Amino acid sequence: MKEFKIPEATVSRLSVYSRYLTEVEKQHIVSISSGEIAEGMGGTPAQVRKDLAYFGEFGTRGVGYNVKQLNQEIKNILGLSKKWNMILIGAGNLGSALSQYHGFRERGFEIKGIFDNDLNKVGLMLNGLPIYPINEMADYIEANGISIAIIAVPGDYAQDVADILVETPIKGILNFAPVVLTVPDEVEVRNVDLSVNLEVLSYNIENNLDTMPEEE
Repeated sequence: MKEFKIPEATVSRLSVYSRYLTEVEKQHIVSISSGEIAEGMGGTPAQVRKDLAYFGEFGTRGVGYNVKQLNQEIKNILGLSKKWNMILIGAGNLGSALSQYHGFRERGFEIKGIFDNDLNKVGLMLNGLPIYPINEMADYIEANGISIAIIAVPGDYAQDVADILVETPIKGILNFAPVVLTVPDEVEVRNVDLSVNLEVLSYNIENNLDTMPEEE
């Protein structure tokens, strides 16, 4: 039997719903409707209900959703009920910026250490995080329960880094290098290509239209 797969667009929207609900919680709002979620996120009530329906029944007809409970349910679905230890490879400008991003920790992702092959940087601190040599990366991952690695190195070095990572317990890679990585199926890779996103943006501005939506 073919395994049912949740649309990736749905998972992406769940993340957005959770961040929105977190802000709603701070306002001490107890309940919320699909229409109010949709209004806050720029979507439609039907889409909100459809996304949530993949995972069960969370609301009460005529009442809506309990904000705190729904947010917790979504966090559980997204795997945010636990902390995720990460490492960052690359102590350059991009790596420095990523190491300062507080949004990671707020959502349960914590960078524990930074790795670089520049011996002039090794041993220094970057935004409160120690910089280690690449040749210590595998042992560090094993000893510190690291599950996710962020690659922020030039494209020429990214595959070499990935080759080291796949021989460790790393389960996921967030790749900022502008190359396609070759990794085993059991390692999940998410590519963040800033140039591609800018080019899609410039296309939409130039043509004053939106691209066709992804199939769900």
